[in-house]
Amino acid sequence: MSTATRTTHDTVPTVQSVEQIRAQFPAMLRQHRGESVAYFDGPGGTQVPQQVADAMSDYLLHHNANTHWEYPTSAETDAMLAAAREAAADFLNASATEVAFGNNMTTLTFHLARALGMAWGPGDEIVITDLDHHANQAPWRRLEKERGVTVKRVEVRLGSGQLDWASFERAIGPRTKLVAVGAGSNALGTINDVTRAAKLAHNVGALVFVDAVHYAPHALVDVRAMDCDFLACSAYKFYGPHAGVLFGKKALIEALDVPRLEPAPDYAPECLETGTQNHEGMVGTGAAIDFLASLATGATRRDRLESAFAALHARGQSLVERLWAGLSAIPGVTMYGPTPDQPRTPTVAFTVAGYDATAVARFLAERAVFVSHGDFYAATIVALLGHGTDGLVRAGCACYTTEGEVDRLIAGVAELAGR
Repeated sequence: MSTATRTTHDTVPTVQSVEQIRAQFPAMLRQHRGESVAYFDGPGGTQVPQQVADAMSDYLLHHNANTHWEYPTSAETDAMLAAAREAAADFLNASATEVAFGNNMTTLTFHLARALGMAWGPGDEIVITDLDHHANQAPWRRLEKERGVTVKRVEVRLGSGQLDWASFERAIGPRTKLVAVGAGSNALGTINDVTRAAKLAHNVGALVFVDAVHYAPHALVDVRAMDCDFLACSAYKFYGPHAGVLFGKKALIEALDVPRLEPAPDYAPECLETGTQNHEGMVGTGAAIDFLASLATGATRRDRLESAFAALHARGQSLVERLWAGLSAIPGVTMYGPTPDQPRTPTVAFTVAGYDATAVARFLAERAVFVSHGDFYAATIVALLGHGTDGLVRAGCACYTTEGEVDRLIAGVAELAGR
């Protein structure tokens, strides 16, 4: 089963209007230089709805305690953290015993990589891709120094911003222990067929780790359909707090050689959660998932999430088509990544001739249009595209993005390019 998402003219479920969604985000009221702010910086971190902030505040002010003790606030904390874990499990189509929390995807991935690496050494191979964020490169590269493993790279077709599957197949062999692949490129918006990658890996007995940080806000994760062994994402990319989530198959988690304190739990998933956790972040993550589920209807939370994501994808597809067409028509603008008829998220990367990415972002910010610039920690692909020094401009649409905001972005770039 492919995780790629394409334009469809089929009937999609109904979802709250963009006006109803925006009303739940206090950040939408912000103005800059007399203009309402248009937030296109979501790929680096989305805005947060009121209910997420309220859930975190309620926990801290009325239930704050450490876990597993015999008094009410501790019991309430236990229940709230269990509820957050159940919400994350529904979000990933996993079980609660397969979901661990941590500071962020990067920290969790380093933790996982070191645990897995304890069983590997010289002659063992790990496969990474040139398209990935460095959080899905550096932890595995570190094992070259720490364990003597060999890291092999999968190339990218630079013209389309898509993985080279012939290169992928060449990289995997009988010595492969793990394949690390991103479900979505945070730099170019490319959606990768991770199910295909998983099949290639499992055919040689290798494990599969998926970075779903950029994918998770735009397409509903399904770890069963992907058939991945581990997957990580970060709540602050899908309207939640700065917290990370790691999925791992239960038997694999419990087999990991993770550093832990002797009295700490030795069972999944708590064995992955070193020390006292960010309780308010976990509660906020659950609240962010419930926010997304509240945008549509359905019998279960997973059903509501499926409906919400299907409708939001259709809306995002319309926005990215509008954005791509508008920017592409401007002389001096170069677009990067897949065209809108290919599997992608509503995130686009571009450059403007005569201006570095910082200058473009600064010009747009003066017009209350907030975009990201640089390499976005996806330094490998940005360098391969020839912009390792000046970087790219990145604009991402979120659930609160309007057509009018897209038009403001296009108009701002056109004004700059015309100077």
